[in-house]
Amino acid sequence: MSETLLMKGNEAIAEAAIIAGCRHYFAYPITPQNEIPSYMAKRMPQVGGTFLQAESELAAINMVMGASAAGVRVMTSSSSPGIALKQEGISYIAGAELPAVIVNIMRGGPGLGNISGAQGDYFQATRGGGNGDYRTVVLAPGSAQELADFTLRAFDLADEYRIPVMILADGYLGQMSEAVVMPEPTGKVYEKPWAVNGAKGRKKNIVASLKLIPDTALEDHNRHLQEKYDKITSDLHGTDTYMSEDAEWLIVAYGTSARISRKAVDRLRADGIKAGLFRPLYLWPFPYKELSEASKGKKKILAVEMSLGQMVEDVKLSLNGSTDVDFYGKAGGALPVLDEIVERIRNYGR
Repeated sequence: MSETLLMKGNEAIAEAAIIAGCRHYFAYPITPQNEIPSYMAKRMPQVGGTFLQAESELAAINMVMGASAAGVRVMTSSSSPGIALKQEGISYIAGAELPAVIVNIMRGGPGLGNISGAQGDYFQATRGGGNGDYRTVVLAPGSAQELADFTLRAFDLADEYRIPVMILADGYLGQMSEAVVMPEPTGKVYEKPWAVNGAKGRKKNIVASLKLIPDTALEDHNRHLQEKYDKITSDLHGTDTYMSEDAEWLIVAYGTSARISRKAVDRLRADGIKAGLFRPLYLWPFPYKELSEASKGKKKILAVEMSLGQMVEDVKLSLNGSTDVDFYGKAGGALPVLDEIVERIRNYGR
């Protein structure tokens, strides 16, 4: 059995990426994710990998695109405004159907904002912040252990579907130190006959998102991408529930908000109020059907976020008016307040 380590969430991501076979990492420093490039700067040379601090976020994401096109496992990481700068490259990567892992350790915004943890990048991640019709798979870990586990999953999903996969975590998770048991390599091998890694003995490959000829080429490509996204939506399901089966009041949250909400459930249950928690593990594809099923018989749903209301829109889409949805949010790096969540639920029954 693997050794239990005390690690920051950011460090858990970095080591898990190496375990997953990532040997190419390109990034530019920004708080609160700087432990990832710092860790990679030390570890990549030890495993024969490539670490490069790019001159900018734009340069880093385009290095990711080039490495992925060559068929290797590659990762970048940043925080909110840095991810915003990478959006054009992410759109290119999605359009070219290249696998890559992108880590966003979110901070407060908009603009430069501050360096505290936040969840204001939900729309950017789940709707695609760049141009065109595209999606990225978005994973929402809730602990240092899940940051490690989901990193391995992210690399496999990226290769399986030839898609950029984003690990979306708030800065509190990235900076928090917890016990972690490093996961074992999955052992999955993905052939990449499309890669531009030498054409000796075969027809050359071209990797591009530009589709000009014939006139219908780009529409055909978009329809092909949509078919893939439909398959991903059908294939990927992941939720975590806590005391939700008999709950009358259901909280929906992810990341650090879910950790605080879980404590709120405990507090409410101790007071005889039947509360429960529903935590999506994928933010895209969002578990619409699972949340719709979990909401049956509930008096009200409370979405809790470290934003002023983003995930709550997917919560409402899931329920389509079948159950009342309320929202509680904090912004600018402020944490949800346990007592305020508890009081919100208590007031429902008064």
